[in-house]
Amino acid sequence: MPDLEALKAEIKKLNARATQAKMDLHDLSEELPTNWERIPEVAQVAHQAYAALLAARAQLAAAQAA
Repeated sequence: MPDLEALKAEIKKLNARATQAKMDLHDLSEELPTNWERIPEVAQVAHQAYAALLAARAQLAAAQAA
């Protein structure tokens, strides 16, 4: 069984990364059309950050249900 406190700490870190990625994407959108070439790169970082966050949350939920 995974350590719940470690999972919670990891989720906190992942949440911070996801929030920063969201803000980076938002900032980029406000600067458009400047740096439009960076859209795929910044969006991919945000996508990966949220995918990791949701996976960790699912892992925590499963661990708590067990």
